[in-house]
Amino acid sequence: MWSRRGAAPNFRIVIIVIKLAKVKLHFGSKPPSQAGQVTPDHVSFAGGCPNPDMFPFASVTVALKDGRNLKIDGDLLKKSLQYGSSEGLPELINWLKVMQKTLHNPPTWTNKPEQGGTELCITTGSQEALSKVCGMLLTNDDTIITNSYVYTGVLDNLRPMGVRFLTIESDESGMLPAALFKALSSFQPTHRPPRVIYIVPNAANPTGVTLTLERKELIYQIAKEFDLLIIEDDPYYFLQFNKSRIPSFLSLDTDGRVLRADSFSKVLSAGLRLGFLTGPKMLVHNVILHVQVSTMHCNMLSQVLVLQLLQIWGLEGFLEYTNKVSDFYQGQRDLMMESAHRWLNGLAEWNNPQGGMFLWIKLAGITDTYDLVMRKARDNKVLFVPGRAFLPDNTMPSPYVRASYSLPSQLQMDKGLKILAELLKNVER
Repeated sequence: MWSRRGAAPNFRIVIIVIKLAKVKLHFGSKPPSQAGQVTPDHVSFAGGCPNPDMFPFASVTVALKDGRNLKIDGDLLKKSLQYGSSEGLPELINWLKVMQKTLHNPPTWTNKPEQGGTELCITTGSQEALSKVCGMLLTNDDTIITNSYVYTGVLDNLRPMGVRFLTIESDESGMLPAALFKALSSFQPTHRPPRVIYIVPNAANPTGVTLTLERKELIYQIAKEFDLLIIEDDPYYFLQFNKSRIPSFLSLDTDGRVLRADSFSKVLSAGLRLGFLTGPKMLVHNVILHVQVSTMHCNMLSQVLVLQLLQIWGLEGFLEYTNKVSDFYQGQRDLMMESAHRWLNGLAEWNNPQGGMFLWIKLAGITDTYDLVMRKARDNKVLFVPGRAFLPDNTMPSPYVRASYSLPSQLQMDKGLKILAELLKNVER
């Protein structure tokens, strides 16, 4: 369906990999003091690690809601409180690799690095993965492809870098492949052509939209045609309300052009700050090098705690738990929809989100929601996020507001949307 005569796929990816290989040679791998495996037979004067016997903690016990306890003490506690490897706790990496293979089965999993073979590392939430991937792939005056409305954590990361945005029209089923193809085909060569597409495929923040499999397949083919890397930011993967989860871009990736960021924040704990990045080995390796010289590694105690929990549950138990979490948010969604129908009919439009925690509301007759949300609604003690906050150019008007249904009770939903309705009725048209 998508065709450019004389197209030469994969050239940019090859160039990026070559450049990153040079970066690897420039930074080296690990310094000599960390090279090799230290065994009990070694006498090591090399490490700069503090002596864990001097740490004041004797044990950590966490009680689970099912009555079981996670206990970390002895040598395991010493390991949890000590410096760790930049790629993450090896045992947790292995567990996550099994999960990714089971859930996504990346076609390039066993490929050699130069052929886009897949690797995984642990990050301080998926936000660190996004920040480091964007910093690795983009620089001043580069262009990134996004939806019209974009997660603010990515916008705030890219704006100071001077990155340009090529925004693509979407509807209730996600980004429009025809619009993407048209935009790329007509891109003017006054700037470097886009090399990266950023997309949240499930229950996107802020729109709540979930991308269909058909559109994913078309977008991936366009990415091949125009030789784009895909950043698949999927923190709401486990919050899909349809338990037959839609296959990911990673599962479609035959070329090694997808970098997928996952997170435990929405299902286990946001405060544990635990995410993981899956993608081409050479690209993931360079993210690890960046971790090594910045945050050093994800919190070791968080990694050990989550590993213990996952080992108790097993993959089947973890997936059963995530189904319970998604059921909760589906119930919250249903309550929010009831309140919206009760108070906002004729005053606003909205889609029915198929996952996540956001209702994206278009207010009728309102060109820009900023003043309504930031002044009038706040004065009435109701908080929303104005749509313009999610625009690459946040000075532009937007008729949308984002309403999160993750925390409010049914009573609060009714109260808040009733106030919004009253404000809308009193707006001067």
